[in-house]
Formats: sequence, structure tokens, C-alpha cells
Amino acid sequence: MKKSKMSLVCFLLSGSILFSSCIGSFGLFNNLKDWNQGIGNKFVNELVFLAFNIIPIYGVAYLADVLVLNSIEFWTGNNPVAQAGEVKEVRGEDGIMYTVTTTENGYNIAKEGETASLDLVYNAENNSWNAVSGNESYELITFNEDGTATMNLQNGEKMTIVPNAQGVAAARVATTGSAF
Repeated sequence: MKKSKMSLVCFLLSGSILFSSCIGSFGLFNNLKDWNQGIGNKFVNELVFLAFNIIPIYGVAYLADVLVLNSIEFWTGNNPVAQAGEVKEVRGEDGIMYTVTTTENGYNIAKEGETASLDLVYNAENNSWNAVSGNESYELITFNEDGTATMNLQNGEKMTIVPNAQGVAAARVATTGSAF
């Protein structure tokens, strides 16, 4: 009798986790993967990859994401592994280096050799992303309750798109004049 009750409790708990429809961001696993990709050349990366599979570090990180962290993210809306203050350097197509710093509600982007920076800030109240520089703020995109998104174009017009491949292509044409 005790064994069947325990089995029922285990089944219900696993069902609540497995059937919560939460894909999640897999922050822990992705951070581990990104760290591995950045430590050296492709041979060093492969050796670390193999070692992390032999000693099941990747498996444990993935399991922790699936069972714990993604469930926390689903129920609270916050990723417990997201690291405010994380800094990455990105080289643009023009060869200029940009420093991207993760903040609590977005990102700070600084161009190499310049003191001014740009903040990309998520406004949870309006469900929108904004570009902020100094005292100026510009709303870039707002996510609507019906699943669409409204973009503010440079010419002052607004464009509502569906967030899928067609919507992204339409947004690209509207902002750059080219689908490629």
C-alpha cells in the first residue's frame, strides 16, 4: 500500500514537470557549451567536449536544466542562471569591436574607443524593447497580446508582424530594403 502511494506521488510530480510545456532557455547547459567553444581552437574544444561527456558534466547540466532550472524559469518567468554583468566582446562586420554587457533587464553595448554606449532595455510593463542612449529612449518593438509584434520603423511608421519566418522577412525588407 505504501509503495503504491509513493509511486503515485512520484508519477504525479514527474508529470507536473514533464508535461508543463516548458522548453526553457537551457541557460546552464548553453553557458557550459559557450564556455567550451571559447577556450581554444577546435581540437581543444573537442577534447573538452569528449571529457565532459565521459565524466557526465554535460549530462548533469542538461538534467539540471530539464528538471530544475527550466521549471523555475517557467513558473517564475526568471532564468536563475542568467548572469547580469556577463561581458562578451563581439567583432562587427566592419571590424570594430563591441562590448556587450548583460544587465538585469537587457544589454549595454559599447563601441570600442567611444565613451557613449547604447542600452537595450526590456520594459516588462509595456512588454517592449527600447533603445536608450543618455536621456533619449526609443521604443523598438512591442509584443502584443494576440501574439504579434509591432515594430517602430525609422520613418516613424509602425509595422505589425507575426513572429515567424515570413514576419522576419517582411521586417527585414521594411528596415533594410532587401530580403537578404
